[in-house]
Amino acid sequence: MLIQIGYDIAIRLFDSATIVFLLRVHPSGKPALLTADRPRIEPAFAVEYFGDSFGNHCGRLSATATTVSFQTGAIVWDSGKPDAQAPQAEALNLGMLPASSLLFLLPSRYCEVDSELMNFAWARFARFASGWAKVQAVCDFVHSHLRFDYQQARADRTALGAFKERVGVCRDFTHLAITLCRCLNIPARYVTGYLGDIGVPPLPDPMDFSAWFEVYLGGRWYSFDARHNQRRIGRIVIGRGRDAADVPIIMTFGNHRLEKFEVVTEELGPSQPLHCQIGLGEVARSASIEPRVS
Repeated sequence: MLIQIGYDIAIRLFDSATIVFLLRVHPSGKPALLTADRPRIEPAFAVEYFGDSFGNHCGRLSATATTVSFQTGAIVWDSGKPDAQAPQAEALNLGMLPASSLLFLLPSRYCEVDSELMNFAWARFARFASGWAKVQAVCDFVHSHLRFDYQQARADRTALGAFKERVGVCRDFTHLAITLCRCLNIPARYVTGYLGDIGVPPLPDPMDFSAWFEVYLGGRWYSFDARHNQRRIGRIVIGRGRDAADVPIIMTFGNHRLEKFEVVTEELGPSQPLHCQIGLGEVARSASIEPRVS
């Protein structure tokens, strides 16, 4: 199947500022891109593209006091298959895990593994036999424990905060699930990207970037989603990291205001023309556009 992706984002700068952005499809997804996804940036400031320590495709620019807009539209090929499933996949002994996965067992800004969640995780989930069953039980718990509410988004809510407040948006569901998995010695990493309403009833909410997580089981990474808690079609990865702090869509180092945030991700029919269905999304509300003032 073909999926159209894109965005139209505008940031008003009140002083000179530097912007770091993570808006391009992850390098691992480059073979599926049928058209380029490099952002069109206005005004045409010089941009430095670089790979961060997690292998994400980032950009950096310095701008004067003005409105900076980021736009793109691209077509991605997708197999149309739902998320891979492997109920027998086991969690590996710590001594057998690849060294690159060990980072995703540690506490991070939004995932307090070294907290009361450790005792809770082992008391609640230790009885499940396989690694896959443990992770699915974590997703079932988080999905039922938290209430999804756009209006309750907050940039400083951690996994422990979400656990206690019992409310959040997709990043909060993801942070809590990641933390519980890490408590159980299962490497878990945060993913941000496109996820359209493909193969499921469409939601009335505006289109947005989404957050889910990946766990390392049986020698490979698998996608899980505590927010939707079902296998989905058409996940398109933009970035991976320890938590949302590692993959902000746009981080502005200076006095600024978000003026526009529109996202599209939808399946294209055989004769369907390119177009955008867009609206203000959760990432803006939940501060995945990370405010930084120098």
